[in-house]
Amino acid sequence: MGHPPLEFSDCYLDSPDFRERLKCYEQELERTNKFIKDIIKDGNALISAMRNYSSAVQKFSQTLQSFQFDFIGDTLTDDEINIAESFKEFAELLNEVENERMMMVQNAGDLLIKPLENFRKEQIGFTKERKKKFEKDGERFYSLLDRHLHLSSKKKESLLQEADLQLDKERHNFFESSLDYVYQIQEVQESKKFNIVEPVLAFLHSLFISNSLTVEFTQDFLPYKQQLQLSLQNTRNHFSSTREEMGELKKRMKEAPQTCKLPGQPTIEGYLYTQEKWALGISWMKYYCQYEKETKTLTMTPMEQKPGIKQGPLDLTLKYCVRRKTESIDKRFCFDIETNERPGTITLQALSEANRRLWMEAMDGKEPIYHSPITKQDEMELNELGFKFVRKCINVIETKGIKTEGLYRTVGSNIQVQKLLNTFFDSKCPGDLDFYNSGWDIKTITSSLKFYLRNLSEPVMTYKLHKDLISAAKSDNLDYRLGAIHSLIYKLPENNREMLELIMRHLVNVCKHSKENLMTPSNMGVIFGPTLMRAQEDTVAAMMNIKFQNIVVEILIEHFDKIYSGPPEESTVLPLPPPRMLARRHKPITISKRLLQERTVFCTASLDKRKGDSNSFSKVQPSGEKPTIIRPPVRPPDPPCRATIIQKPESKPDIVGSSPEAIPSSMVASRTRFFETASWKTGRSSQGRLPGDEN
Repeated sequence: MGHPPLEFSDCYLDSPDFRERLKCYEQELERTNKFIKDIIKDGNALISAMRNYSSAVQKFSQTLQSFQFDFIGDTLTDDEINIAESFKEFAELLNEVENERMMMVQNAGDLLIKPLENFRKEQIGFTKERKKKFEKDGERFYSLLDRHLHLSSKKKESLLQEADLQLDKERHNFFESSLDYVYQIQEVQESKKFNIVEPVLAFLHSLFISNSLTVEFTQDFLPYKQQLQLSLQNTRNHFSSTREEMGELKKRMKEAPQTCKLPGQPTIEGYLYTQEKWALGISWMKYYCQYEKETKTLTMTPMEQKPGIKQGPLDLTLKYCVRRKTESIDKRFCFDIETNERPGTITLQALSEANRRLWMEAMDGKEPIYHSPITKQDEMELNELGFKFVRKCINVIETKGIKTEGLYRTVGSNIQVQKLLNTFFDSKCPGDLDFYNSGWDIKTITSSLKFYLRNLSEPVMTYKLHKDLISAAKSDNLDYRLGAIHSLIYKLPENNREMLELIMRHLVNVCKHSKENLMTPSNMGVIFGPTLMRAQEDTVAAMMNIKFQNIVVEILIEHFDKIYSGPPEESTVLPLPPPRMLARRHKPITISKRLLQERTVFCTASLDKRKGDSNSFSKVQPSGEKPTIIRPPVRPPDPPCRATIIQKPESKPDIVGSSPEAIPSSMVASRTRFFETASWKTGRSSQGRLPGDEN
């Protein structure tokens, strides 16, 4: 059972029950604060350990790179060139891996520590400050109240009136402090759900991505490793033959010593700031802009490079320019342009009013057209014109933009939305608007549709049924939840039910293309829950129920065919049954209890050779069975041979019992033969694990 909402009306009464509920919130706040401190402490320890490890690897890499081979002679073979550059390649690979890791470590503070620290200091710390003020004002008020109640009625009337005014002032201050404290502590209680989990999620994602990149680098390293092994073996063979020849030469030299010989300027240019829209908000980027009036070409050179992206000058062809209305944006000296290369409107900010005037004169800019917003209540009613508007919007969306990524989530320009609504609901010619040939983009149409539904005098699902729908969505019994909502839908007025069916049918079609537009029933519920439902009273408890409004819309989308196939058998909602004994169909997602999926297991190279594969082979484990973890061999695999190798029988020679002729002259070949035999024997007895790997 969660904490009950703290109503603002309770702040005035300051009852013992209110204080007890407030104490529960404070205890939860302290527990959360301690948890965040532990996470920050352990996270810093982990980040420090990773930083030290990465620094050690980079130091090792620098040592490798600092060494340079010196060779005898004036020409190197291809194999010798490979060997000469090998330490440099090793160092570069290690640097590449550790640079990725260090980037992750450097960002770890911003991903994990800083957000948690900010939340703890700014949100929880601010809440504690509110608490101190609340307690201080409360102590001052009740102290003054005690003194006030002990005043004698025989005092002068002026003194009593002054005391009353002072008490009212302290009561007002205490009430305001109580409201601020209750608002803040509930805000922190709700926001911690994402403000704490999101940084940990981002940090783990970065950590796993770093490990994944290491695996990818390993796969990229395999071809180079094989080629270098071949070069090493060839160079060793060359050395063996050369050593024999040099030995003979030395012998001859001992016996008979002898000497051996060895266009024009732009119309206007300057700095402008451009409004950039991101997933998490809006920012203003600085550009150096040059405009050529004859060709209508605007060249924009970014002054602030985005991290990881090298940006060059951007050439745009101007279509039109219009001054931005002051009341439509909180920035000064702004104007809008449209270009052929970029869709939508680009908002630019000049350095001053005079500077904006110069830019607009050069671009033949125009003054904005003022449209009066819709204010008449009868235009936002659920009438025939409203049905016509909704059908037209749906037809255009399903015809032209149903696969648009972020459909209904991406918000259109407020100016364009108001312009579309004013044009369609114009009293002189209502509904006389061609959506296809008027140049309206999809996000403007979707925003206009949401604006119309949200601003109806009464929501589509009505105030009357709001509490019943919320109660049904809160039920743990999924069958009852669906049945209750099914029954309540047919209690809606005819116009409301027809409009709801029209919208739900459209949302079902949108969700069928979720692979392209990324809009699932859950996402659509978040968007249309507050649009189709809203409480008549504005209370904290009502705000807490918005998530259940989203669930209602999600159920209507997922069970559209069943709900709109006809009314339920019984027209009334059944009483709430006891909880079901069977397990729920929808279970919370977990990691530790997930079903094991089929996964690839990499075995040792010696086992791979026995099966005729390359360096590794894939073994698919049956579902539900834990895969056997097999470590890689401690030796490098045998180098590939350029000559054709004849397949040998699987029986392995015994190194100990072999004759002297069977022992290879190369030390690498000898060690390779030993490890190959040991790995093969171990693989037959323990599924490829090396000795000592039991732990």
